[in-house]
Amino acid sequence: MNHDGPAEETYNPWTIVNAVFHHLVDQGLHPTFSNAGDPGVPAAEMLRAFGITPAAEGDARIRHEVTEQLAALRAAILDDK
Repeated sequence: MNHDGPAEETYNPWTIVNAVFHHLVDQGLHPTFSNAGDPGVPAAEMLRAFGITPAAEGDARIRHEVTEQLAALRAAILDDK
């Protein structure tokens, strides 16, 4: 496991909203966006309660891993020429 990545855990709150809506639909319910407001706000609050920083970009650990993989691919391609 690589521990060089960011220590802070982040997650996109809209992913939580999506997961909750799918779970409710699977239970036979019919969730809707109504006058209740932006569901991303309570989703972000829930993430904070779990010690996770809400980030529109999503999980910073995954972004870091993708950056490392792309750098390795660039190095492999450029070194082969």
